[in-house]
Amino acid sequence: MVQMDVILEEHNFLAPGPYSLPVVGYLPFLTSNLHERFTEMAHKYGPIFSLRLGSKLHVVVNSMGLVKVVAHDMDHTFANRSPPLTALTISYGGSDIAWSNNNTHWRNMRKLLVSQVLNNANLKASQSFRTFEVKRTLNEVTKIGEKINLNEIAFNTEANVVTCMLWGRSKSSEGKDSSYLGDGFREIEFKIVELLGAPNISDYFPMLKWFDLQKGSEICGGSWNIIIDGAVEEDGRTDFLQILLELKDAPTPYNNIHIKALFMDIVTAATDTTSTMVEWVMAEILNNQCVLRKVQNEITKVIGIDNIVTESHLPKLRYLDVVIKETFRLHPPLPLLVHRCPDKYCTVGGYTIPKGSIVFINIWAIHRDPNNWMNPLEFRPERFLNGNWDYNGNNLKFLPFGSGRRICAGIPLGEKMSMYILASLLHSFNWMLPKDEEFELSDEFGMVTKKRKPLMAIPSQRISDASLYK
Repeated sequence: MVQMDVILEEHNFLAPGPYSLPVVGYLPFLTSNLHERFTEMAHKYGPIFSLRLGSKLHVVVNSMGLVKVVAHDMDHTFANRSPPLTALTISYGGSDIAWSNNNTHWRNMRKLLVSQVLNNANLKASQSFRTFEVKRTLNEVTKIGEKINLNEIAFNTEANVVTCMLWGRSKSSEGKDSSYLGDGFREIEFKIVELLGAPNISDYFPMLKWFDLQKGSEICGGSWNIIIDGAVEEDGRTDFLQILLELKDAPTPYNNIHIKALFMDIVTAATDTTSTMVEWVMAEILNNQCVLRKVQNEITKVIGIDNIVTESHLPKLRYLDVVIKETFRLHPPLPLLVHRCPDKYCTVGGYTIPKGSIVFINIWAIHRDPNNWMNPLEFRPERFLNGNWDYNGNNLKFLPFGSGRRICAGIPLGEKMSMYILASLLHSFNWMLPKDEEFELSDEFGMVTKKRKPLMAIPSQRISDASLYK
């Protein structure tokens, strides 16, 4: 294989790209915001380019046409992963859905998630959890006139909903005002996401992998195990976790490692992505007062000022829906998605991509491409009012959750929770930006790209009777 790789490079079959130094490749020249840097490089080298980072070849795809090839026409070929060391640590050696290769184990795990956790019946049955937690969040926003961290309240709401769905409320956490996962879980998860998106020299030089120079195992592994082990070992379960535990003796058995890996995927993806997007949506709305007025007028018309939001209202909030979609366009949570890894040599855009390469799909570039969108840098929710726009990855202009067989499986829950939290916050309260803080919309690249400066906002009561959400 090494000889084949050399032959390909000698005949210039690889996609063009920047000059690389011996041994380290292009590593010394990378900047922190990879999505922006890769988009700049696409303008120079074309819609597909390659670069070496250490000993590994990376390929970046930046156009709709080439995404169709990778995620649809050759989806099976590009369905594998090459997990970084931190991902292997938190997924128990790639035992989960996000980081497992496209094999029987991955198909069984994904089927289990979709059929047991995210099926329509279970989502409907868990509506009471979502209602309780959203109402509790609204009740906690009682420090009227004081600044509130919107990411934090959205994170705790979603964490409580997901953990109630998965393993119920533990006896030790009933009645607490903080997340049932514990006060420190948000910091643990933020650290995990930060490490997943940060360059790790051990990933670029396989000979150093055993040293874990990033120390991800020490930082993440132990903390998460303490949390999940407590849930797995608690007696008297009647929830989804109990269903999984009973499947240990099934024809396709699932052991504790599989259960913990699956829970890691569900909890981290649901909480971090949802809270990040709630924060981005609120930031864009508060930065566009015309949009804010339209959203709140729609909410008042659909729900009324003397009522509270319920999930039955959500399909009627069409303008809020397109505001959320426009935010996903400008601020996709995973701007490069989770990378793919071809299982054989193949050709994309006239260039050979060797087996085992790391392939990124730069949806941040596609979502801001003037060939796809008119005035792409402007926040214009109305652009989504016409046409077929959903999160299922069929319209290649809009891929916030990816496309093909590796598309995110948690879309139904994520979409429902984002709408529910945002509609409730905007219906129950008016929001002001603090006058003593400079407002900005810059981001910070990571596995999930967050707002660089947390959004703080000041609420004041809007609903006619605050006791409705107590």
